[in-house]
Amino acid sequence: MLHNEWLNKETIKTVTCKHTDAAKFLVSNVLTAGKEYEVKNETEEFIFVVDNTGKIGGFYKTYFE
Repeated sequence: MLHNEWLNKETIKTVTCKHTDAAKFLVSNVLTAGKEYEVKNETEEFIFVVDNTGKIGGFYKTYFE
């Protein structure tokens, strides 16, 4: 399972969170607007970052710049 190794993987890039206004999900608990996050993996629709809890979380790209 590759996702178990993502936390120790080198950072691809850093992104800044634009907003935490979600219609369906509660992301304000794990993301802070204006804060930079380390990207560990990226797909066409999602970015996997180390969030405020210190774990890897997958979020829509619309939350980031």
